[in-house]
Amino acid sequence: MMRIITGKAKGIKLTTLEGENTRPTSERAKEAIFSMIQFELEGRRVLDLFAGSGQMGLEALSRGAESAVMVDHAKAAVSVIKQNIIKTKLEGASAICADSLEFLRGEGRKRNESAKFDIVFLDPPYSEKLIPKALELLLSGRLIKRTSIIVCESASNDDVFGGNSELEARFEVMRSVKHGIAYINIITPKKNEEQSNDE
Repeated sequence: MMRIITGKAKGIKLTTLEGENTRPTSERAKEAIFSMIQFELEGRRVLDLFAGSGQMGLEALSRGAESAVMVDHAKAAVSVIKQNIIKTKLEGASAICADSLEFLRGEGRKRNESAKFDIVFLDPPYSEKLIPKALELLLSGRLIKRTSIIVCESASNDDVFGGNSELEARFEVMRSVKHGIAYINIITPKKNEEQSNDE
């Protein structure tokens, strides 16, 4: 059972996807993530990629984020996200059916969704090791600021940068913890990162 932990929609149970095609973030890991970023949420623009049920974006909205764009390639997932938006009655939520990497390249992205994001959740299927490519596209698409926070969930710390030393040099790891099988890394662009200057 998934629920909103705290905030405006506290306690509301979320609809989840059936089957084994998705691996939702565990309640314990979600609590850990939001305890680490709780003071960074108020009024922020959030991007939840590989969103599944949308629980991370909706939790952020419940805790004071201004908006959350939740992206998933599966129509069933987007249908569940829309149900959860209705359930929680949280404003500023949008669900988009698109491949997450293609969304970063601009496919299916509206003009008002091209402004820079303050917080990005990256939780792709562990076996596909997509985090490095997503980070590259966030930089090249100028979708993040110098102050943006990116939450990466993966099967190994090595999956965050995938051995790409150039990519690793452009980000600072703020926190790195393990919860169950999940490695959670919270990263931010290094302050001299020109590609992600503040607006």
